[in-house]
Amino acid sequence: MTLTCFIRYRIDPFQREAFKEYAENWGRIIPRCGGHLVGYFLPHEGTNDVAWGLIAFESLAAYETYRARLKTDAEGRENFAFAQTRRFIVSEERSFVEVVNGTFGIPAYP
Repeated sequence: MTLTCFIRYRIDPFQREAFKEYAENWGRIIPRCGGHLVGYFLPHEGTNDVAWGLIAFESLAAYETYRARLKTDAEGRENFAFAQTRRFIVSEERSFVEVVNGTFGIPAYP
């Protein structure tokens, strides 16, 4: 993948399970719409109100195609509405990053 959309969410820590459901829903929706879902991540230790989502694409054009598909996907629209109704996402920031060759997916030494 050429670039990754890195989404940083501030979430309501008292609605962690609602955010988890929201993220799990994207596990079906994102691949169907053309994104490579790297994963969603919930807080575990330390800060309890920051979560992340990472979605990779071959190009910015592929991301734009994905966004267009997402807007017409019924389950995607339902998931956005779920988040708006429950209000467990306080804010979100999107950054687009690219991997530095030779630094990603390197296994640990035994």
